[in-house]
Amino acid sequence: MAEFSISFDPHVHSEGSFDGKEPVELILQHADDIGLDAIAITDHDVIEYSLEAVELAQDYDVIAVPGVEVSTKAGHLLGLGIEEKPPKKLPVAETIEMIKAKGGTAIIPHPFQRMRHGIPRRKITACDGIEVYNAWLFTGYRNRQAARYAKHHEFTGIAASDAHRMGTVGRAYTELEIEAESRDDITAEDILQAISNGDTGIQGRRKPIHTSAIDYTKALLRKGRWLTDKIPHPGR
Repeated sequence: MAEFSISFDPHVHSEGSFDGKEPVELILQHADDIGLDAIAITDHDVIEYSLEAVELAQDYDVIAVPGVEVSTKAGHLLGLGIEEKPPKKLPVAETIEMIKAKGGTAIIPHPFQRMRHGIPRRKITACDGIEVYNAWLFTGYRNRQAARYAKHHEFTGIAASDAHRMGTVGRAYTELEIEAESRDDITAEDILQAISNGDTGIQGRRKPIHTSAIDYTKALLRKGRWLTDKIPHPGR
């Protein structure tokens, strides 16, 4: 057995979300291109696109973990490792129980950020982890607050891009140390088990404006090539 460092972005939105734009196939291609080992498509209250990613991921050097971002009564909740989405608008504790009953992992994203439907402090209960670094940061204050809270209450810390556009996929990610015979043997279940074990590292930082602009331009070019390949041509 050997130990492998796996980069996992557990919070990515596709065109399946009302505020997402990108096709699943293009997200997988981009994740592969930038060297991410694993992602989870977690659309708002829609799981079909995430299941599509699991099916398509075999064509890319990326592990796709099924998941969904559920709208609970108190705010948003990530359910990873499940293939059926819980109903909307249930209490947080009940939704977490349903996710765990299906063998999934429950992560609280962007906590305390009420403008973004973050679950408030008083509603946080027995989840499997808390997003302590969300790449949608302005001052970084809420990320620091979430990190302090997770450390104090001994919750596993998670980092994620919360990407709604291809160019921001992987801007923050969770680093996992996983033992396996080979990297190719690592599965979605291994990734979730590492989170349950608390074997996580936080990777995320602001990018300089000029670097973000370059990355965004590359993403647009990649999307343009992808769309061109999808357009039927006479004679084909």
